[in-house]
Amino acid sequence: MKRRKFIKLVCAAAAWPLPVAAQQSSERRVIGVLLPISSTAAARNLEALRAGLRGLGYTEDRNITLEARYADGAIERLPGLAAELVALKPSVIVAGSPPAVLAVRNITRTIPIVMNSSPDPVAIGLASSISRPGGNVTGFWWADKTLVGKRFGLLKELLPDAVRVAFLVHPDDPTDAEEIKEAPIAIQRSGSQRPYL
Repeated sequence: MKRRKFIKLVCAAAAWPLPVAAQQSSERRVIGVLLPISSTAAARNLEALRAGLRGLGYTEDRNITLEARYADGAIERLPGLAAELVALKPSVIVAGSPPAVLAVRNITRTIPIVMNSSPDPVAIGLASSISRPGGNVTGFWWADKTLVGKRFGLLKELLPDAVRVAFLVHPDDPTDAEEIKEAPIAIQRSGSQRPYL
């Protein structure tokens, strides 16, 4: 998935609590953004977020205020920047990395937090479980080998007669390597004869 499309999806998730309030109030809503990188490095992503929000009817000159904080690569700055954003009482905070999500979540358990990716959110304490995450963190998570079985199960439902499955992977990505190791196990657990991989 292209980064721009991904950010648009994130902003759609981030904006979901806003429409009813936007219709009932002319007050501008604050959307916080916490990024571990510099403003220069984040410019494309932030513009994609703005474009996605515009597509949903939210613009900075009319009904939202976008407050962004950048750690400039200094992860130790994230807790202070998170505290600045939480003090603004935003409607939602979009966090651009697992350390950013943790920094915000450690300060507030009530403001919705949208993460754009994470290692296993249960393992790092962002969710109680995958099926019932609880808490105030939502977003996207795909870097886990346990999802291979779920993906294969969906594929099997859609194409029950499939005998050949292909995976598109990056050979140097450790996440992809884990998923490839898990694929034969997931296929065996499903009771299928092993298709060619």
